[in-house]
Amino acid sequence: MIGIIRSHEGVTVSTAELETEQTVALFERIEVLEDVAERVNDVDRVRLHRVVRQELAASPPVRPVAAARILKLSEKTVRNWVDEGVLRPAKTPATRLLIDTNALHEVSHIVKEVRAAGKTRALLDEVYRRLVDATWLEREDLRESLQQMRSGEGTVRVPKVD
Repeated sequence: MIGIIRSHEGVTVSTAELETEQTVALFERIEVLEDVAERVNDVDRVRLHRVVRQELAASPPVRPVAAARILKLSEKTVRNWVDEGVLRPAKTPATRLLIDTNALHEVSHIVKEVRAAGKTRALLDEVYRRLVDATWLEREDLRESLQQMRSGEGTVRVPKVD
């Protein structure tokens, strides 16, 4: 059952609605910081990304009903995405399922991009592929190799044929 609270303006809203509004507001503030980070020098970019990570880490986990509203999916789909490993459950002592806010933020970006590209079929598969790609790109050795290829520094090695 969804709890009902009275907001400061005298309007009755559900706790799920309030949680959704607060999380969306957090994500909007985070996106401003991320946007600014792309336009500044490397030192400031690192500092801004650190602030983003800290804000997301300090934010409370999100219930599946709120995550569903944020992602514009059904609650059942959100729960399935947790089971599939696309969304991470928060590490809390709570027995009920809560979604890790950082994971939700990351997935919300991907869902927006995928939908903007017109790919609404097999959304789970596309989001999962992009998460796996992002994980690969976090590897320092792969990032270094890609940078070498882009700058023409890489060496192509062809195995000997006997």
